[in-house]
Amino acid sequence: MRTTVPVLLVALLTSAVTASAQTIDAGRGELPLRVPADYSEDTPTPLVVSLHGYGSSGAGQASYMKFGELVDSHGFLLVYPDGTKQSTGENPQFWNASEACCNFAGSTVDDSAYVLSIITTVAAKYNVDPKRIYLFGHSNGGFMSYRAAHDHSDTIAAIASLAGAASSDDRPAPPHPVHVLQIHGTDDSTIAYAGDAIRGTTYPGAVESVERWAAYSGCATDGMVNDEKLDLEREIAGQETTVTQYAKGCIAGGSSELWTIAGGSHVPRISETYSQHVIEWLLAHPKP
Repeated sequence: MRTTVPVLLVALLTSAVTASAQTIDAGRGELPLRVPADYSEDTPTPLVVSLHGYGSSGAGQASYMKFGELVDSHGFLLVYPDGTKQSTGENPQFWNASEACCNFAGSTVDDSAYVLSIITTVAAKYNVDPKRIYLFGHSNGGFMSYRAAHDHSDTIAAIASLAGAASSDDRPAPPHPVHVLQIHGTDDSTIAYAGDAIRGTTYPGAVESVERWAAYSGCATDGMVNDEKLDLEREIAGQETTVTQYAKGCIAGGSSELWTIAGGSHVPRISETYSQHVIEWLLAHPKP
């Protein structure tokens, strides 16, 4: 009896640890799913789907963004999916997000449907809070977040895009408002802060992207600059990021916000507080 108690205790502790790392299959193979340690099937839990940039991967995004370190403290489910491999060149992984970025080989893959499939697959196994389903995307993943938010505005509460952009064409407003956060460095030489073109197809800049989505939600498009700044880039001294909010007059469930990293690049060296700022912003913007 003396030896079985420690063995049982170890087994229970091991089970508790491994329970936070699960997998799901939304139609393209298994994906790692992070589950908060205190998850209860009786409690609706927020879901964050984090989308990587062109040529990266879910694992690369996880290592870069470090949202997984906040799953337990902030109580949310987290998925880092992979895009599909391009059929040409070195076969980089991509999302078929917009005309500008980044379906360069003419694939017919429907990534918007796949993002929705990830959400519904997680919701079939876990008690996902239907009012707190969020997307985050870097670069091509940011473009994809905008695309999926427009296509599935009834499902997605808010998105955050780092160095991405809205669609190349100004589409009609989605049926339901969505909260939008754009994070962008002014010295981004890959996806320009002011907008540009990729292979001849233009994309909107950071300000145009958030103002367009503010208009979708009925918000006034004259943004209000906060007095308080943020420190998002660890290699730029001080609080380098300006926060501009478009929240006046919005339909319930919609707003826009722009975090401008002065001197920030396409792949900013994120600060120790960056991930927390992003996750807390998402969690503070549920559907009504």
